[in-house]
Amino acid sequence: MTSTLLTGIGELVTNDRPDERSDDPLGVRRDAALVVEGSRVAWIGPAASAPAADEVVDAGGRAVVPGFVDSHSHLVFAGDRAEEFAARMAGTPYAAGGIRTTVAATRAATDEQLTSHVARLVAEMLRQGTTTVEIKSGYGLSVHDEARSLAVARQFTEETTFLGAHVVPADTDAAAYVDLVTGPMLEACAPHARWVDAFCERGAFDADQARAVLTAGAAAGLRGRLHANQLGPGPGVALACELGLLAVDHCTYLSDDDVAALRDSGTIATLLPGVEFSTRQPYPDARALLDAGVRVALASDCNPGSCFTSSLPLCIALAVREMGMTPAEALHAATAGGAAALGLTDVGRLTVGARADLVLLDAPSYLHLAYRPGVPLVAGVWQGGRPV
Repeated sequence: MTSTLLTGIGELVTNDRPDERSDDPLGVRRDAALVVEGSRVAWIGPAASAPAADEVVDAGGRAVVPGFVDSHSHLVFAGDRAEEFAARMAGTPYAAGGIRTTVAATRAATDEQLTSHVARLVAEMLRQGTTTVEIKSGYGLSVHDEARSLAVARQFTEETTFLGAHVVPADTDAAAYVDLVTGPMLEACAPHARWVDAFCERGAFDADQARAVLTAGAAAGLRGRLHANQLGPGPGVALACELGLLAVDHCTYLSDDDVAALRDSGTIATLLPGVEFSTRQPYPDARALLDAGVRVALASDCNPGSCFTSSLPLCIALAVREMGMTPAEALHAATAGGAAALGLTDVGRLTVGARADLVLLDAPSYLHLAYRPGVPLVAGVWQGGRPV
């Protein structure tokens, strides 16, 4: 096992809060160094006190942050919906029905084509600092195509999510389709998945249908998560809190009762600002959630329809500019917040014993992630202790 000393770090974001009274959620250390042994962080401290190591990398005063944790993405698909995006920019409202266009293309693609496409997107994410990614199915909507989508996704991450309940396929009875999702489809998909998800929204699934999907998934050993309150007010967030889900995603339209339920249940609100950027819907009110004591994560929702970006740095900038988050809150939400939304404790932070997933920024401070939007600031990425 070789060791690497990363020294000369001008600003190191650890996400290790000094104490409960500290107003620094990022645990920022300056003039710092860290040692990586194998795939783990072995030492953190002042650069002047750094121990010897087999290799030395000088950060030259640049900032280092934990690798981003993208807890919501839809990478297994084929086809393109650029024309749909252009229509939205011309005034056509977004609706969930566009998903069926991608379903047809995905079903027609070979396993090799799907695998190649996911590999390209995961590499694109990694170049932008995302070292942990969750990948959903949801563009197959048949027993065969959902299972193969998850088998493809499992080649790239352990955080795979069965989303057979994305929309009801065309010319299919909704009740019969829910029976399929909770029966043969779940049986075929559960071996390839860690999570089960449903799109609880008008044009997709109602609360009773989503509950049935999540309950069946839990019985099969899958943890639940939920798409909710994206297109308008609805019962999804309340359902997620009632069921004690770890996270509920989108949360664009929330009532005061929804916010209180999120606070009291501890369910994490995963916000996806790239969606609002790409659909021209209102942005979620992250400031209200944080001020109420709700835990927040940020993710990309990379998908071909409502948000075709893989960039968590862009999502951080949007969260600061459009959702009332501070730069520190946004970075924390895209690292430790994303890890919490996936139930992971060894990523999204840089502490002794954590996975050595880290990002070297071509900037003196993490503030530049929001300060310089659209600029390729990621100068280096280490994943599991290895430079990539």
